[in-house]
Amino acid sequence: MYGAIQAARTSYIRTSNIYTMIIDSLQNAQKYHSVHPLFAKAFEYIAGTDLATIEPGTYEIQGDELKAIVSDKEGKSREEALEKFECHRKHIDIQVCISGVEEIGWKPIEKCDTDKGGYNDAKDVQFWDEKPDMYFNLTDNQFVILFPEDVHAPMIGVGEGNIKKMVIKVKI
Repeated sequence: MYGAIQAARTSYIRTSNIYTMIIDSLQNAQKYHSVHPLFAKAFEYIAGTDLATIEPGTYEIQGDELKAIVSDKEGKSREEALEKFECHRKHIDIQVCISGVEEIGWKPIEKCDTDKGGYNDAKDVQFWDEKPDMYFNLTDNQFVILFPEDVHAPMIGVGEGNIKKMVIKVKI
């Protein structure tokens, strides 16, 4: 039953051009290959990478259409993360928690009223002076797909230790 619900949700997302944040485990990544033409390649890259040993840095996957950014650092407080409560217009984020526990704040853009200085086209980012509607956690081998409509505050630390993560930037 769960698979049918997910398949219907994915189909709805793809055919209606209405997007919603997706949270899942890497073992289920193939369910999302049809959501965007570059998702299959993005998830193939993740599956073919030794996530335990990959070093922090930026990795080109397919020109400017697909790149991976790996970080391994201490998480922020909620207050620090909300200083960069952000969304993007030109990219979809696939954020993968490799190790640690990461909390992410989220709010749909249609509920945001107060931005911080407008959209920065060169960096593809817009910051908001808002509070999240919700927080959720990611841990080892879980991911979230964040669309342009998803305002998010990532890298909030939960507990001790670093958060190692990979963000795949998928050009729209």
